[in-house]
Amino acid sequence: MEEKTAVASLAALAQGMRLRIFRVLVGAAPLGMTPGELSATLDVPGSTLSFHLKELMHAGLVTQQREGRNLIYRPAIEQMNELLAYLTAHCCQGAGCEVVSAPACKPTDKPTDKSTSKPTDKPTSKPTSKPTSKPTSKPISKPISVPIKSSTSCR
Repeated sequence: MEEKTAVASLAALAQGMRLRIFRVLVGAAPLGMTPGELSATLDVPGSTLSFHLKELMHAGLVTQQREGRNLIYRPAIEQMNELLAYLTAHCCQGAGCEVVSAPACKPTDKPTDKSTSKPTDKPTSKPTSKPTSKPTSKPISKPISVPIKSSTSCR
């Protein structure tokens, strides 16, 4: 993927409504959704939805296909995967990243004495260190559940 294409894709997803639309379409893949289904799921007017779908299509992240009288929008999964590969291509300077599994991070059953690293029977009531910073961002939206329907008629 070229840098110009990656920038266009990221710019399209940098808007909240377009990101929500894309996430709903990814959840509905490979069946896709009609504009009516998208509008009802996201509670967004059709004209607003049409504008955002056009921007996502221009960035190559969404495809449109006519099935009878309906337009079906689907995520361009290959484009999404290429974008992810582009973003992670130089992760860990190309050396491959080591993933720490959850069991390796599991705390011991008993607290340990720091000076001897041996388990101790006294309970710890206070945390030993304070967090260095508080999270500054909140989630943009609540998770969106995508109903999968066999019907593709417009509403």
